[in-house]
Amino acid sequence: MAILVTGGAGYIGSHTVYAFLDAGHEVIVADDLSTGNRSVLPDNLPFYQGNVGDKSFMDDIFNTHKIDTVLHFAGSIVVPESVENPIKYFQNNTTTSLSLLQSCVTHHIEKFVFSSTASVYGNNPLRVMKEDFSPNPENPYAASKLMTEMMIRDISLAHGLKYTILRYFNVAGADPKGRTGQMSKNATHLIKAACEVALGRRPYIHIFGTDYDTPDGTCIRDYIHVTDLAMAHLKACEGFAGGAVNKTYNCGYGKGFSVRDVIREVEKISGTILSNIEAPRRAGDPVALIADSTRLKTDTGWQPELNRLEDIIGSALKWESSLL
Repeated sequence: MAILVTGGAGYIGSHTVYAFLDAGHEVIVADDLSTGNRSVLPDNLPFYQGNVGDKSFMDDIFNTHKIDTVLHFAGSIVVPESVENPIKYFQNNTTTSLSLLQSCVTHHIEKFVFSSTASVYGNNPLRVMKEDFSPNPENPYAASKLMTEMMIRDISLAHGLKYTILRYFNVAGADPKGRTGQMSKNATHLIKAACEVALGRRPYIHIFGTDYDTPDGTCIRDYIHVTDLAMAHLKACEGFAGGAVNKTYNCGYGKGFSVRDVIREVEKISGTILSNIEAPRRAGDPVALIADSTRLKTDTGWQPELNRLEDIIGSALKWESSLL
């Protein structure tokens, strides 16, 4: 396969680039480097810097390379920021995606894999999410992703574009080979922030909300290792040939950990007690999000290999240590 990865210099995108390269595929990357980092990718990889919503920019890429599959990661991802600045999120996530889809149709791209989010489920009282649950986005980030999902489905019906939508749960960890990891500054991701505190790069970690309806009062999330998630993209693309077409899949492990669970595990692995500050709930944060990923495993044969919390945190700590 010839694969175009938008946002391929970012955290999840770069791990997915390596998953496809390791499997022997041709990979091209497009990224505006607003949050991505070119240095985490191989020097000889075809790389284009620009906005994937720019049709002339995309024309150049599609006219230069014989691409049959687009993996679309590019976008904005911080929930609290989306509440404060919804226009940015509808522009970067929804409008840009529409323009990219138009370019794909124009250039007869066959397959499209979209990076979506479990946030589209919102505060479902069942807490363990299945793909056929009715979406209930509770913040602009989630709404912008759900709108894009809807556009993909309608464009597929009209133009025959084959698609897979992957709804991510909480992504963490780093490449076991040390080639890439999370590079973002002032990250809001819990495990990255906790690792930075453990290594003395932050003075403390915030615990946003201690009054949730959970055993210890803090939010519960299903954490998935970024390398397992990258492999889910590879399996999804291989699944196009096997009939796993025009489907939506949850990407998670089916087990949840609270904020305090994560902090305790980081303390255990690092041997450091983490200073923390209890703070009010953040706007748009659901109580619990846990994946039922049965459909993904059944349809594509995906099997996670790094699904212990200690695997995730251990690799994240190792990566953070390499950045010191």
